Amino acid sequence: MDKKIRRIRRARKPRAKFAELGAIRLCVHRSNSHIYAQIIDATGGSVLASASTLEKAVREQVKNGGNVDAARLIGQRIAEKARGLGVEKVAFDRSGFAFHGRIKALADAAREHGLQF
Repeated sequence: MDKKIRRIRRARKPRAKFAELGAIRLCVHRSNSHIYAQIIDATGGSVLASASTLEKAVREQVKNGGNVDAARLIGQRIAEKARGLGVEKVAFDRSGFAFHGRIKALADAAREHGLQF
């Protein structure tokens, strides 16, 4: 198996549990150059809010979208957007990525700005 398939397999169990619980989830994806976050509704059918380092406002603030500072900014932005929608409690879906570095920075920033998970 290659690296991507192993990551997708690691993501399967938590996603099945979130679906069973009917939880709104904060789904995170990262690449070498960017980081993306989405608030997905309990049915998994629609994206309620999203933030990424590809947004024009974010690109003006950070020079590189693939570092911890950019992840913190995305965590802050997604938390503010979620609170604007009235979402305060989410399940954190790390998409099979290890919980350290950029993923951890995004999660910590989202917690600091009002999301609970």
